[in-house]
Amino acid sequence: MDNELKTLIKRALEEDMPHGDITTDALFTTEESEAVLIAKASGVISGLDVAKAVFEAVDETVEFKAIQAEGATVEAGDYLAFVRGKTKNLLKAERTALNFLQRMSGISTATRKYVDKVRHTDCKILDTRKTAPTLRAIDKLAVLRGGGYNHRFSLSDMALIKDNHIHAAGGVEDAVAVVRSIIGTNTPIEVEVETFEQFQEAQSTDCNRIMLDNMTLELMRRCVQSNHAQKELEASGNVTLDTVAGIAETGVHFISVGALTHSVEAFDISMKFNH
Repeated sequence: MDNELKTLIKRALEEDMPHGDITTDALFTTEESEAVLIAKASGVISGLDVAKAVFEAVDETVEFKAIQAEGATVEAGDYLAFVRGKTKNLLKAERTALNFLQRMSGISTATRKYVDKVRHTDCKILDTRKTAPTLRAIDKLAVLRGGGYNHRFSLSDMALIKDNHIHAAGGVEDAVAVVRSIIGTNTPIEVEVETFEQFQEAQSTDCNRIMLDNMTLELMRRCVQSNHAQKELEASGNVTLDTVAGIAETGVHFISVGALTHSVEAFDISMKFNH
């Protein structure tokens, strides 16, 4: 993560300052200031460590002191961190640091809402690969800090046989058999099913997990009750805060929620200079 994060920050700063900050460079030279990062909303904070890395990438002498823990719940008006250094360098780092911090906190806040909805069950909330391109590492870290769990990080981590794979391969059993023969027994296989007949077919394979895609609650409960092969069961498809508790109560082990990362609402945070 460290090297990947450094690369992300370098790229973000180059995007924001391809030829420097012409406003700040015209106004300031050696002046120093102290600023505070302030929450403008209530929710879960995540990414203070990333924000710190951004300031240090601009100027390694900048002092950054976080006063909230990663994953902490804060209220609007709460101070999150103090930062001190050359005024021009604080200003140059401000937007990039806040962009990372606001996105990660938004994801953690959304995740916590889903986790709280299913807390009365044993079900775990999972993320998906529906992340911002090149930001998957921090998006998934933010999910963890919100109390969720990570699904596969990439296409290389586990086999997930979806509807198009099944249609092209000629069926669930054939698809699982071929994939297992190629990847061996150490890599998990998950199969996406849309009907009870496909679920039964998946039960007869040596897949590790079955994804119940866009099923009704009634059909999910039927699959849970018929899970004689004791496969891990994951529900997926248009999950919302209004529906997630009912889905969890069917007895599935996991619920994957693409909205955690693909529709994140940035958490409002500002940086204000102390006078």
